[in-house]
Amino acid sequence: MGYSEVVLQVLQARTPCSINSDSYFYQSNPMLSFKTCVSCLRRTSYVYEGMRNYSRIRRSRVKINAVRDMSCKCRRVESVSGSTADDGNGRWILGEPNVSTHVLNNGLPKSANLHNHEVVQHLKHEKGHLKSKSPAGGTVHDTLHKAKAESIEKEAWNLLRQSIVYYCANPVGTIAANDPIDSCILNYDQVFIRDFVPSGIAFLLKGDYDIVRNFILHTLQLQSWEKTMDCHSPGQGLMPASFKVRTIPLEGDDSATEDVLDPDFGEAAIGRVAPVDSGLWWIILLRAYGKCSGDLSVQERVDVQTGIKMILKLCLADGFDMFPTLLVTDGSCMIDRRMGIHGHPLEIQALFYSALLCAREMLAPEDGSADLLQALNNRLVALSFHIREYYWIEMRKLNEIYRYKTEEYSYDAVNKFNIYPDQIPHWLVEWMPDKGGYLIGNLQPAHMDFRFFSLGNLWSIVSSLATVDQSHAILDLIEAKWADLVADMPFKICYPALEDQEWRITTGSDPKNT
Repeated sequence: MGYSEVVLQVLQARTPCSINSDSYFYQSNPMLSFKTCVSCLRRTSYVYEGMRNYSRIRRSRVKINAVRDMSCKCRRVESVSGSTADDGNGRWILGEPNVSTHVLNNGLPKSANLHNHEVVQHLKHEKGHLKSKSPAGGTVHDTLHKAKAESIEKEAWNLLRQSIVYYCANPVGTIAANDPIDSCILNYDQVFIRDFVPSGIAFLLKGDYDIVRNFILHTLQLQSWEKTMDCHSPGQGLMPASFKVRTIPLEGDDSATEDVLDPDFGEAAIGRVAPVDSGLWWIILLRAYGKCSGDLSVQERVDVQTGIKMILKLCLADGFDMFPTLLVTDGSCMIDRRMGIHGHPLEIQALFYSALLCAREMLAPEDGSADLLQALNNRLVALSFHIREYYWIEMRKLNEIYRYKTEEYSYDAVNKFNIYPDQIPHWLVEWMPDKGGYLIGNLQPAHMDFRFFSLGNLWSIVSSLATVDQSHAILDLIEAKWADLVADMPFKICYPALEDQEWRITTGSDPKNT
């Protein structure tokens, strides 16, 4: 706290309090306010005492540097400019900065009043002068906050680099988790496709392109591996959920070793669920690598082009579904555990749409890919319409669902999915703000999952799957419901959380899914 703030608190009849330098940097407001007041009976004496304190501090300029780094732990001072006036109830109120409006009920002489106004104005000038001399043109608070942020970022980068996995002395990814306390590692010491994507984007922004390039090419080699479970093989083009680098003795020479990649396509995973999102994330990261590094030679390689086509053919294959969305099983994305998202979860549809856009941009124009591009374009149009029209929920749409007719049999039915209004949960009616909306978590016949899934909604904004108006509405809802969706922790994966019997039925009583 600067010496001018000390004087202003005396003029405002602030009681002495303990001093703490740390609270200044992270709690105090650098501007001043005159919201607090003194009683009418004691105001004259406080002003007079303030004059004396001001004169004393003016003579002790050498103590400025020591006082400036301190902060009062009591009431925060808010930013308001202007002089003060009495509202008749013993409180000071704001007035124009160039007019002395402070009138004391106990008859303080006008000269003292003018002198007090000059003191206040001078202190404001002194405070602004001190702030202007702070490092880099900012306040001490800004400088310390920036230093703390840089320290946290440096620590994060150190932890991230410690998690790097090497294959033949080359970085190929980062492990999913590195907890030295946890003795039960399971498969968290492996490189997961989806988990490496945020790490890969961080490396790209840092200019470390090699690790991302190696990751893309080595996972592509795993795509063509033969994978079976109980004598059944999934479709060609499936990307592994994760892989592990194993060091084994070289055949014929026990003294030498070699590194091998051991992929997991779900045959060893908990729940034995094949990953649906791995191939979609791989395509998205491939395009991000080309955009950030400028190296388009990777995506133009024949094997990479073949890998893209195999993933697209697997996703665009004809099936029994009548909808343009991808039909997936529960636990095939996100946390690989049951979350009640079997069917057409929003997260997969947003990733699917984004991967289709990226693939369309990277596919080389040739005769063999013409039919694939046509199918890709048709799916993009149908998918975007389906999500924007049927997944969107806001207060107006909520009122429409309440008026839905059920059991409609016609080509022109309004309630196409036969949604019963009783499905609308009680929490949604009270939680939905008047301004804002979001894309629901899942949609299938006679079922709408009204939970808010953060990744699906945010990625819909990033990929332009949501319209411009819908994107703004989603952000408005996040801002309005910040206490529920963020509060004092990172963004919640899903809101609201399942409880009691509903949690047991939906997750299979999985203790890790809490």
